[in-house]
Amino acid sequence: MVKSIVTVLVTLSILIAGAAFEQTYIHREFGDFAAVVETLDEKVTTQTATEEDALAVQKNWLTHKEHMHVFIPHTEIKEIDLWLSETVSYVKSQNWEEARAKIEVLAELVEQIPHTFRFRLENLF
Repeated sequence: MVKSIVTVLVTLSILIAGAAFEQTYIHREFGDFAAVVETLDEKVTTQTATEEDALAVQKNWLTHKEHMHVFIPHTEIKEIDLWLSETVSYVKSQNWEEARAKIEVLAELVEQIPHTFRFRLENLF
């Protein structure tokens, strides 16, 4: 009986620690990437962004997403990839209005995706 209780407590502790690590990691990674996206947004707003700036943001995302596949669904990663690729294309062609629209959606995705991984009742069911 004591072994069963200890086993359940140890398992529960491991699950809680894993969930805390996952949540912290996801929020940190998306927070770092959000800062990079915000910098690009400022440059696009002032129409000073270059293709290299947009490609640097894309490269930054590639480094973040390498480990994100373990934690978040591939479809959400693919969606960020898509919006970011479109942003790069519009910045390259200096279509500032479209680039700004894509960055707004990208910023919203970067903000909302981590919220779906919070340890809250609505995310459990």
